[in-house]
Amino acid sequence: MNVWRKKSVTVLAAVMALGTVIAGCSGGGDKGGATEEAKSGTTGSSTATAGSDNKGGPFKLGSEPFTFSVYGHYNWYTMPPWGKDPFTKAIQDKYKVNITAVNSGGNMEAKLNTMIVSNDLPDVIWGDRDQFNRLIENGQLLPLDPYLDKYPNLKKWAGEGLLNMLRAKDGKLYLFPNWYTNKPIGNAGYVVNKKIYEALGKPKLETTDDLYEYLKQVKAKFPDIIPFEPGQASEGKGVDMLFSAFRENNPASFMGTLRAVPKDGKFTSLFADPVFKEAMTFVNKLHREQLMTHDALTQKLDQVREKLNTGRVAVYADITATDYAAPAHELLKKNDPNAGYFMIWPIHKPGLDKNKITVAHYDRLGWNAAAITKNAKEPEKIFAFFDWMTSPEGMREIVWGPEGMYWQGVDADGLPNLTEKFNSDPDRQKNMTATDNFQFVGNATYNDKIKVKAELSLPPEKRSWATLYQDTITWKTHLDITAMRGIEPSPDSEEGVIRTRWIELYKKVRAQAILAKSEEEVAKIIDQGEKDAQALGLPKLLDYMTKRWKENEEKLKK
Repeated sequence: MNVWRKKSVTVLAAVMALGTVIAGCSGGGDKGGATEEAKSGTTGSSTATAGSDNKGGPFKLGSEPFTFSVYGHYNWYTMPPWGKDPFTKAIQDKYKVNITAVNSGGNMEAKLNTMIVSNDLPDVIWGDRDQFNRLIENGQLLPLDPYLDKYPNLKKWAGEGLLNMLRAKDGKLYLFPNWYTNKPIGNAGYVVNKKIYEALGKPKLETTDDLYEYLKQVKAKFPDIIPFEPGQASEGKGVDMLFSAFRENNPASFMGTLRAVPKDGKFTSLFADPVFKEAMTFVNKLHREQLMTHDALTQKLDQVREKLNTGRVAVYADITATDYAAPAHELLKKNDPNAGYFMIWPIHKPGLDKNKITVAHYDRLGWNAAAITKNAKEPEKIFAFFDWMTSPEGMREIVWGPEGMYWQGVDADGLPNLTEKFNSDPDRQKNMTATDNFQFVGNATYNDKIKVKAELSLPPEKRSWATLYQDTITWKTHLDITAMRGIEPSPDSEEGVIRTRWIELYKKVRAQAILAKSEEEVAKIIDQGEKDAQALGLPKLLDYMTKRWKENEEKLKK
């Protein structure tokens, strides 16, 4: 699921054939094992959960109706109507909860600014974690600390360390994490067109040299096929991923998200890194020799999808590869059983240990977060509902449906026993994906266990393409950089201003290097970029990031 980001990063989390969203999902502390409550199918917040109306005791969900509004701070996000699908309808009826939408209308910054100025904030804001800083600093959000012990699921499943990572400068917790986990996750990798690969004799495709030779063969023998598709290079994507091939434990995130390289316990300049220059020289060669998408820097996501869906791509690399390759694979197979895509172990420079190549990162804090605003009239009831949602019981009902539909009872590990209807219902995927955009506070630690159990219950021909490669490749090739997340300075601070200018410079240099006319020009562009970065005050920003990184490491130890 930062994608990274963040997906879009960043993109949402990955939508699997099973209909689960894990994206970015990550996070979880040391307390992620099945509890007695999980095994019995009950949780602290489901039996008595959330608002301080009952003489100071926890509010019991379902005891009385309540409504709250949610604003999703994304240009692409439009909340579907609550209670119109079988899953949320069952929750609505059982717990008397109604959720109303406040949508961005495709202009999230303007929408949020308007709500702030008019003092018309919704009850809940849901978005990327780094988008909440100004709201916290301006006193627009409510601290969640008073509810943590009263409604124990978040504290139990995420753990103190991860919650400490989310605390603001004042020491208070304002954010409820989404898709936190205690194990590797991620959807980045290299995808190969099966029919083209077979037509070329199934050559070795392991190193950067292998990749280059393979792409040349594709260009020579399949002139209508795009040899290498990096997705939206303006956002990094496959271009950033190639950076990971040139050094061990060097995820794309160092290039495209942090824009800094950790070395000897501190962050160093990306432009001064010889591996960055080597990687960009390789990317430039692919572009100059017309071995990659010619409009990689300008194309839209729909164009990437269309090429994948029609099989016009030989090799596709992306931070969110499974998100788009999985549905494309199913479309191609529907028309031709021998067509489709498969994933390969990450490409690496000759001489490196392939088992130490990490294409991207995962963050145990997961993807994004939800926050309760000062305008919420019943904040404790909202927290109660979110705490229930992140519990085993909540995860079962929001992701897998009401008991009796696709599952009945739980096993010794607290995982739902799937019914025959789970395997046979032709509408299962439609029903399960219908709640993807309602999963505001997912618990990937628990939910991924259900996902694995569900996959194993299916016959081989019905198992998820995405889950197969997550289990065998992507989850094994992502690096935990949880301590390096959330280290961005406030935008209006001196370091924040430097960061804004640094990001603009970085994007300009990356684009110029891709489009350069020669290797020598690539080197000159990056060298000049380093001089400009130093003039911007990059060392001050890197020192700030290093300090925050080390502070996070200490928080995670608690």
